[in-house]
Amino acid sequence: MSRTEEFQELRPLLFSIAYRILGSVSEAEDAVQETWLRFETTPAEPRSAKAFLSAAVTRISIDVLRSARVRREEYAGPWLPEPLLTDPYQDPERSAELADSLSMAALVLLERLSPLERAVFVLREVFGFDFSEVASAVGRSEAACRQLVVRARRHVAAGRPRFQADREEREELASRFFDALREGDVAGLRNLLAADVSMVADGGGKAPQPARAVAGARNVARLLASAFPRMALAGVTFEQREVNGQPGAVFRDRDGGVLHTLALDVLDGRIQTIHSVINPDKLGHVGPVADAWAIDREVRRARRPAG
Repeated sequence: MSRTEEFQELRPLLFSIAYRILGSVSEAEDAVQETWLRFETTPAEPRSAKAFLSAAVTRISIDVLRSARVRREEYAGPWLPEPLLTDPYQDPERSAELADSLSMAALVLLERLSPLERAVFVLREVFGFDFSEVASAVGRSEAACRQLVVRARRHVAAGRPRFQADREEREELASRFFDALREGDVAGLRNLLAADVSMVADGGGKAPQPARAVAGARNVARLLASAFPRMALAGVTFEQREVNGQPGAVFRDRDGGVLHTLALDVLDGRIQTIHSVINPDKLGHVGPVADAWAIDREVRRARRPAG
């Protein structure tokens, strides 16, 4: 098998590792491309292409994350990962770990970790690498990697519990949610939301968004029930899609431009968190991006009384 064929075969794994470390589709793709360049120009033949490529993409991702963390500290408003509609890597033996690690909530939790802790946690806990493989990938001893994993587990465990994995129940609840949203049904929405539900929007200062997270079933239901019918009058539509492995939707303007994505985190039969990515810089990989400010102006004009 040629190097090109080996790389293409492993590319889905490399992207999935990089995305979970970085929380960014564009940065993960760049990391994978840089990994290929290193692989292509390495004179010696690696004993294991998987080991070489996994180590390279991990180290590149760690370096990128270290610089990205500085930018995220100065980010305008809440920071959320770039939405991912389809994870290219599938492994039936680790499907639960892969799905759990992909949610917006899980990726936000991983932001608590140092870049090295995050990389070690992703390789070991998500992809099931042996400690010897992890150590080789990050350039640390096995003992040090074990300590990093313990620390990372502790940080993650201190966060929110896992979201239920019953796909059928989640999809049924999501269908009811989007039906109620389409109809502007406050009561219907409220019945699906946890009492302490929160709605977090990431506009990055580059799109209209609430000044802060909206919390509480009553507040979130009223906001959603009033907002979408007005947006629909401005030609906004949505299609239900899985977003980061969770029930969600992609919202588009009348010309098909991507306005934002929505992802629902479900716990104990209720929607616990709604994550919305509005920042146009994070949506280009989904499709042509809509002008959120223009939509906002149109909605505001429609709300003004005539005369």
